[in-house]
This record gives sequence, C-alpha cells and structure tokens, in this order.
Amino acid sequence: MNFKDLTNKTLITDNDINWENLGAGVRRKIMAYDDNLMLVKVAFEKNAVGTIHNHPHLQLSYVAKGSFEVTMGDNKKILKEGDVFFAPTMVFHGVLCLESGILIDVFNPHREDFL
Repeated sequence: MNFKDLTNKTLITDNDINWENLGAGVRRKIMAYDDNLMLVKVAFEKNAVGTIHNHPHLQLSYVAKGSFEVTMGDNKKILKEGDVFFAPTMVFHGVLCLESGILIDVFNPHREDFL
C-alpha cells in the first residue's frame, strides 16, 4: 500500500461521503471504520425518531447540533449540543429529535449491519 492509499483511508473529508437516506427524517454517513471502531454521523429532522433498540456494540453518541429526548433503559433526559450519551451493550435506547440536529455515533466493534 502506498502513502496515498493510506491517506485516503485515514484522512476523511465530509464532502466526499454521501448521505444515506434512512427515511422518516433520518440520514446517516459512515465516516470511518475498521474491525474495532466505527464513527457515524446521523442527521435528524425535527420530530424524527431513532427507534428504541439494543445491540451488542458499545455506543457513544455526541450531540453535535440540536436537541434530543434520549431514552436509556428506564431513564429519559433531554440532551443538547455538546452533551453525550453512552449506550452499554444490550441496553435499550433511542432518541426523539426535538430540534433538528446531528448525532456523532461511535461504535465498538463496528456495526456490520450498517455496511
């Protein structure tokens, strides 16, 4: 592998990645990943829902823009720009977008179901 190939896989430009429309006011971009780690940008329109779900991956989500009502297990809290939530393995979680926004999700290991 030459240096150019390595640079293309490690230095990522947002404009080079297309949004994937998931429907119901939700879009995502898989920004980078390897076997152990994945970073995903998810854009929500106001009132869009990230359905309650669980998975075996660890997940950290950073609220880059907007505000969200986040459900984590039996708890609910409104998080806004600059806040973070952590979803442990197999804990049910989801979001309701209160003000159009963007979440930056990090998963360990990567989400094969997204690929």
